Amino acid sequence: MKSNSKRACLLSVIFMGLGQLYNRQIIKGILFAAIEIVFIVYLLPFVRYGLWGIYTLGETPQAFVDGKVVQGDHSIFLMVYGIIAIVLVFIFGVLYCLNCQDAYKVGKLRDNHVQPNNFLQSLKLAGEKGFPYLMLSPAAFFTLFITVVPLVFGVLVAFTNYSSPNHIPPRKPVDWVGFRTFIDLFTLSGYKETFFGVFGWTVIWAVLATVSTFFSGLIFAVILNSNGIKLKKFWRTIFILPWAVPGYISILVFRNIFNAQFGPLNKWLSSIGIEKIQWFGDPAWAKIVCLFVNLWLGFPYFLALMSGVLTGIPRDLYEAAEVEGANPIQKFLKITFPLVMFATAPLLIMSFAHNFNNFNLIHFLNSGGPVNTSYKYAGHTDILLSWIYKLTLEQNQFNKACAVSIIIFIIIATISIFNFRRTRSFKEEDMIQ
Repeated sequence: MKSNSKRACLLSVIFMGLGQLYNRQIIKGILFAAIEIVFIVYLLPFVRYGLWGIYTLGETPQAFVDGKVVQGDHSIFLMVYGIIAIVLVFIFGVLYCLNCQDAYKVGKLRDNHVQPNNFLQSLKLAGEKGFPYLMLSPAAFFTLFITVVPLVFGVLVAFTNYSSPNHIPPRKPVDWVGFRTFIDLFTLSGYKETFFGVFGWTVIWAVLATVSTFFSGLIFAVILNSNGIKLKKFWRTIFILPWAVPGYISILVFRNIFNAQFGPLNKWLSSIGIEKIQWFGDPAWAKIVCLFVNLWLGFPYFLALMSGVLTGIPRDLYEAAEVEGANPIQKFLKITFPLVMFATAPLLIMSFAHNFNNFNLIHFLNSGGPVNTSYKYAGHTDILLSWIYKLTLEQNQFNKACAVSIIIFIIIATISIFNFRRTRSFKEEDMIQ
């Protein structure tokens, strides 16, 4: 007894669509065959060029011949072409596997003496069972090219010597250097001090910025939620206003307020006999100002969040605690705080990740200043992300910037995953499932 499933699968392995033609599904077979023909005729030359490009990153530098500029290979374009070529090969491979799987399944039906579906019946079946996949496929396709390709490009650049002044294409091709960029970050004197100094301040900044906004929002929410407060809606509206104003506008306003020369704060201090303070010129004051402005911008979010959580806590718990003789502090520590942490711990972790990468506040408030002479292209208040900005757009050190980006991703992902797995709210979700 012949095995139609194996023969159909083997034919589809040899060339897309042959298995479908063997199974007498003519239109489906022609469509699969057309996909492979289009790939071979139109896409395969680009794929070959792209794979060569990502392997070599170019071989011909820019040159002057007879007084004219002869363009060389642009390594960065070749890398992008190579990534796109790999994505195209991946998509074609998925279609190739689906073609073989389809031929095998239909051949199996023939082995069991079941009549295969015609083209219209196959379309109807795909619309019924494959509707979710048809809807998700366009989004997945665009995600590959709009999100995955840039991410992979950023990772690969970290393993090259793409930096100024000696390796900027097309004047001179870029080379693969492996982990040399990461090694330089931790061994070269200028970059080593900068990385560990900026990293240390980034961690301190993220912790203090998160804790200050979280607990200030919690304290204000508890006060506003207490029984003795009148005009609660008015106070909530006042405190939520800093969050309603665009953050960029608020940061620029504070930049002018804390200006050492003509800022209103220093003018007021001078009027009462206090010497002007170099808010952005002194490293300690600059860091305090950054934390204060972040507190102003961030605590209204947690205030609104905590207010919603507090209104959901049953009053019976507080009444039972009062019967047991608990004072306000004990009620807060034993009831309010644990329940609030249970509901908001994931958001607290996300807030830490946000502050770890809070580029807008650092850059627009004081551009990472004041200048630190022992650092390489960084200031006293620069965090890792603002340092990356200076490495790329100001110094053209693209490989080192991408290496720092990878390190940031590893740190944030590790901390977030570890804390999410330890969070009680996620454990409760796993128990329910």
